[in-house]
Amino acid sequence: MKKFLMMFVALCLMFPTVQAQNKALEKAQKKEFQKKMKEYKKGNWKVFGSSRTLEVLLLQHYDKLNALGDTGEEIVGVATKFKSKNIGHQMAINNASMIYAQQAGSQLKGRIVSDINGNGSDADGEFEKLYAAYERLVEKEIKGELKESFSVIRDNGDGTFELQSYFVVDENAAMAARLRAVENAAKETALAQKYGKMVSDFVREGVNNK
Repeated sequence: MKKFLMMFVALCLMFPTVQAQNKALEKAQKKEFQKKMKEYKKGNWKVFGSSRTLEVLLLQHYDKLNALGDTGEEIVGVATKFKSKNIGHQMAINNASMIYAQQAGSQLKGRIVSDINGNGSDADGEFEKLYAAYERLVEKEIKGELKESFSVIRDNGDGTFELQSYFVVDENAAMAARLRAVENAAKETALAQKYGKMVSDFVREGVNNK
């Protein structure tokens, strides 16, 4: 009974702190939302490919990121100076895939340099081949895990348009795509075959430590 009372008192003491943190977060998120909406309005951005309002789409986008927590990542794909809106949209999707792949490649390179190749071995050329193959294959594999929230478009005034597409990536779901990229990259370089398991472990650790 005494232990229960102590736990109850502790919870009561914590409750006001949690409430204050939640209110502070809500206030910050509201401010972030308002700032983003002002940017869209000032930049003459309009919703592309949806009948929903930009306010609703942006709020839903934030909800998706909040629901995923630490494993959620926002990727923004951009396309500029295009005339066909459909082609521009595909360009933005490709750009988002490339951005994600470059980030994944940089993370992998950082781990390999520090944990494997920190002594400046003669295998630098092979490692560069591994990074390049990994990025290229991640870019190909990740498209299925890019979940588009919304896109905005604006007229450049010269017969061309600019488009931004916002995506949410669940890193837990994306891990499978990144591991497939590692496996396929291993087939292209002898070095990747040698360190294949270690590289796969790096990919898993990178997701788990987000």
